[in-house]
Amino acid sequence: MFFKQFYDNHLSQASYLIGCQRTGEAMIIDPIRDLTKYMTVADDEGFTITKAAETHIHADFASGIRDVADKLDVSIYVSGEGDDDLSYKKMPKQTHFVRHQDTIYVGNIKLEVLHTPGHTPESISFLLTDEGGGSNIPMGLFSGDFIFVGDIGRPDLLEKAVQMKGSTEIGAKQMYQSINNVKDLPDYIQIWPGHGAGSPCGKALGAVPMSTLGYEKINNWAFNVTDEATFVETLTSNQPAPPHHFAQMKQINQFGMSMYQPYNVYPSSNNERIAFDLRSKEAFHGGHTQGTINIPYNHNFINQIGWYLDYDKDIDLIGDKATVEEAVHTLQLIGFENVAGYRLPQTTIMTSSIHSADMTGKETHVLDVRNDEEWNQGHLEQAVNIPHGKLLSAEIPFDKNDKIYVHCQSGVRSSIATGILEYRGFTNIVNVREGYQDLPSSLK
Repeated sequence: MFFKQFYDNHLSQASYLIGCQRTGEAMIIDPIRDLTKYMTVADDEGFTITKAAETHIHADFASGIRDVADKLDVSIYVSGEGDDDLSYKKMPKQTHFVRHQDTIYVGNIKLEVLHTPGHTPESISFLLTDEGGGSNIPMGLFSGDFIFVGDIGRPDLLEKAVQMKGSTEIGAKQMYQSINNVKDLPDYIQIWPGHGAGSPCGKALGAVPMSTLGYEKINNWAFNVTDEATFVETLTSNQPAPPHHFAQMKQINQFGMSMYQPYNVYPSSNNERIAFDLRSKEAFHGGHTQGTINIPYNHNFINQIGWYLDYDKDIDLIGDKATVEEAVHTLQLIGFENVAGYRLPQTTIMTSSIHSADMTGKETHVLDVRNDEEWNQGHLEQAVNIPHGKLLSAEIPFDKNDKIYVHCQSGVRSSIATGILEYRGFTNIVNVREGYQDLPSSLK
């Protein structure tokens, strides 16, 4: 059997290619939109991709399952479980809707479908047995967003991103049952998850690319909480707020979108469009065009820019052409294809930046852009709290000419907030570049 994991650092997402070496058939699990890597590896290894499957309707990236069906003309397998209102719509004719204990064969590789709801109602996992290798016992589980290394999938995205009231508790109870349903599988089963550290699909995902069920039974909290009420409380508390683009992802992945196609962007002179500066926060504060928003192009790019994207509006990107081209491709992986142009970095404004030690603690206008959990753990008495992801639309209770000290925990989100405040017309902003963590204890 051939096995390869593909990991996208921007999405913190894992997809897989498995192949039967006896028949030359291969299958993709949880594909992203750009199929290039799967096709290249399949060609290099002498496989023909004949099937693709996915574990659930994703909320954090745009699925490539329809692209596989259209471009490779192969059979695809998706969940037929769950609530009909939340099920896959407008699927290609070669779609197979699979249910619990159905089987799929890729040559001599057997995949048994397990319905593992909790993260979403339709979530399924695939239990693999390499019959072509002479085995009659399962090797591993493609767990999607069911079991991660050290954590499990969050059940609250339908409620928080799609406003389905009451679905969080239902999902948490389903997850409790799903965990109990797999406890009897052998400890040697490998766990091949859909995400790793950095994904907002859980709150404590490990960075190790795969695990075993036995290891998770010992070390993963979800396997060690036997009381359902305690399990539900632990799972649903302190989950990070999902970026705004998650709601768009659920819509795209349920109903589909246009096929992936690379596109070029060209220099822009339109200063009316919202623009995102891809440079580091240090470079941004060294000089930037007033009103542009700093989202560094790094591993956290999608989780940050996802808060501010309007899928009905064009944007510009600021940076060198090569970086812009990479960012355009990354944005396509979340289905955003409205980058209208790019601009080279400018240095027309210098933004004030002070070290936190310079604060007296008596400043009148302080904006804390951390999340609710951070705020509740401690904050300056006079500060106003607006999480950075809400700044583009929230009411900001300061006058446009007030001297505003803006801080987060370490300086990254306050850098983003600085550009948003400028974009909204505030003229006197001080970025507390080291953030709340570096404030003298006497001020906290």
